[in-house]
Amino acid sequence: MAEYLTTRQLQDILQVDRTTIYRMADSGRVPAVKVGNQWRFPRLQIEMWLKTRNGAYVASSESEVPSRNGNLSQLLPVDCVQIIQDTFADALGVMILITDLEGNPITQPSNPCGLYLATDGAPSARKRCMQLWAQLARDPSLQPAFIPSHIGLLCARGLIRVGSELRAMVVVGGIAPPTWPPDQKKIEEIARYLGIESAVIQEHIDEVFHVEPDDQARMIGFVQRIADIVAHIITERNQLFEKLNNIAELTKL
Repeated sequence: MAEYLTTRQLQDILQVDRTTIYRMADSGRVPAVKVGNQWRFPRLQIEMWLKTRNGAYVASSESEVPSRNGNLSQLLPVDCVQIIQDTFADALGVMILITDLEGNPITQPSNPCGLYLATDGAPSARKRCMQLWAQLARDPSLQPAFIPSHIGLLCARGLIRVGSELRAMVVVGGIAPPTWPPDQKKIEEIARYLGIESAVIQEHIDEVFHVEPDDQARMIGFVQRIADIVAHIITERNQLFEKLNNIAELTKL
């Protein structure tokens, strides 16, 4: 019976339950034959069916299938997530990006404020941002909350889980606190901290997001929801790659 797959083997390949396999066999949606009271699935026909079902794409080696524990940029479909991130940033009227837990950006910032754009070109300013993002990742609180950034603007983060592991975060920021803008002395301190001219800060100091307290309270509820959406996308993508890996293994037999 080596040329036939069992129900359990097909379950493992498709990652569906036994009942679904039986329904697919009964309805003719999957190549199958009945041997006594048990369904069996012709290996070669299943292989061709899977190739058609998955757009004729079959991973040729395990190296093409990202590991669940692999690099985050492999796990995350960046182009897809960037569009979702852009949409939320425009809808909420703030800057949003995704970073890993070391503060390295994974996506491009969506809807960045003018002050961020004016300072981001300086390597020292970018380094300070990444230090802030890494600090946010180390915050032991699991619930998002707005806190002052390294220059006084408000930011928050939502954690992205892959399986049982924390792997990344959604960062929301660029929001002015009630005391914004800072005085000239504070502007000069910010400029020294970022390693740029104070005139640059002064010119763009008002190019930030002003969000009323009630809207901030509503907004904070979206931060973790966005992170959960990204986590769901990663999980679905992992499951797809696992199926493709199973198909690749099947073709080697």
